[in-house]
Amino acid sequence: MPKRSAFTLMEVMVAVVIVSVVIAALLQMQGNTNQKFFGIKKMMKTTQYNSFLLSLSNKYGFESSKIDMKRLVDEFELESDLRRRLKTMKVEINYEELTTIDTSEFEDPSESEQSSNSGLVFEIGKTTLHAKDFSTQLIRVKIQ
Repeated sequence: MPKRSAFTLMEVMVAVVIVSVVIAALLQMQGNTNQKFFGIKKMMKTTQYNSFLLSLSNKYGFESSKIDMKRLVDEFELESDLRRRLKTMKVEINYEELTTIDTSEFEDPSESEQSSNSGLVFEIGKTTLHAKDFSTQLIRVKIQ
């Protein structure tokens, strides 16, 4: 039997196909990872803006208004770069009342003295935060 000193053409082609499939799979994985990363980054920004709104729930969120993000974050200590970016961002806050639950309707009328003190009103509404780059919604419960 003759001694071989090189690979055959078929062996080289199979090796090239295997390497090509592995490279294609790695590129696909990197593309998926980048897409997930940018999605998570956008979600983090939106969550941050929601936290600004929720922390100031006594001022904003239960009425419709148009403000800039700078006013929304005035009470927070932020790095100057973030504050500079938020200064130019305009936000529209829309509030829609979904339902109101008056607990005094469920009380026994024979307990007239206690029912006037213990009746609570729950207002359930939806606050929508609209900006140029994002839009998000929050379900809000207000106790009166």
